[in-house]
Amino acid sequence: MIDPDYDTEVPSDATAHVCERCGRPFTRESHLALHRGLTHRETLSAAEREAFESAREEEVADLRRFRLLALAGVVGLYFAFLMTYAVVT
Repeated sequence: MIDPDYDTEVPSDATAHVCERCGRPFTRESHLALHRGLTHRETLSAAEREAFESAREEEVADLRRFRLLALAGVVGLYFAFLMTYAVVT
């Protein structure tokens, strides 16, 4: 579960998206939607719930893409070391 006491800061040159319920600022609207859905789940309106689901799906897709790229990097590094070992020895 999310720690409700974590600090959030928005850089001075960025637009702050502030939670109406607890006053926490976020740099992105999607981060605010995720916060609302995870922290204020009981009081969400239909539009906020839809925004949360959309932001969550985007977050899952981004994580899946990161995992695939990380796996490709590890496999590429493995084969680079394997080929280097085969050439050197």
